[in-house]
Amino acid sequence: MTIEMQARPVEKTFNPGNDTILDVQNLDFFYGDNHAVKDINMKIEKNAVTALIGPSGCGKSTFLRTINRMNDLVPIARAEGKIMYEDVNLLDKNIDVVALRKEIGMVFQKPNPFNKSIYENITHGLTFSGIKKKAVLEEIVEESLTKAALWDEVKDRLHTSAHALSGGQQQRLCIARTIAMKPTVMLLDEPCSALDPISNAKIEELIADLKKDYSIVIVTHNMGQASRVSDKTAFFYNGDLIEFDQTEKIFTNPSEKRTEEYISGRFS
Repeated sequence: MTIEMQARPVEKTFNPGNDTILDVQNLDFFYGDNHAVKDINMKIEKNAVTALIGPSGCGKSTFLRTINRMNDLVPIARAEGKIMYEDVNLLDKNIDVVALRKEIGMVFQKPNPFNKSIYENITHGLTFSGIKKKAVLEEIVEESLTKAALWDEVKDRLHTSAHALSGGQQQRLCIARTIAMKPTVMLLDEPCSALDPISNAKIEELIADLKKDYSIVIVTHNMGQASRVSDKTAFFYNGDLIEFDQTEKIFTNPSEKRTEEYISGRFS
């Protein structure tokens, strides 16, 4: 665990057991007076895929972005409660946010490769972090692109523009760029929403493979995708966590009527 406090050590109170990577405790999130996420309590498991589902505007992406403090970029936003990772509360104001975002990486809805070569997309963050040796960089580039199931498709054109790649390839490049920073947790915010069915299937296969090495939290509006790729599913509505359980149970025998209505398409 490499996240450090910028000023003072945080109190070490977290002991959730070997299967938990993130322990969310009484999390509230506000955009000004808008209470966007309400008293969320959930444990996110290691080396598993957790899907966040629910209608647009229900708090899924806000919750996801709160985990690695992306919402700090919104001036009127504020979070209350705790998100415990190892022995650190990620919402502590003294957290080194740059270190946090290396360890808990994020891939956004729309592929956003840098206006650089494929190679430079992978190495940009590494060189910024002080890694300069060419041999080390080349090794990480190959390893990251291989894990993202992209190496065989681009190994002969690493120094061409990333924008020449297809949309699906660009998204896998963004995943490879995240992998290169060696995170523990990967946050995926609707990573397939802008992709064609073939690219979508490749990303789903990739997610299933990546959970061997990473803990993944994914926001998706695609019920089929949630049922295929995730181990646990959380249903959000109006900022509330309505139900959180094993994915098979959520999709076959949910405890809450609102959950059943949503996944069956009868939600109003």
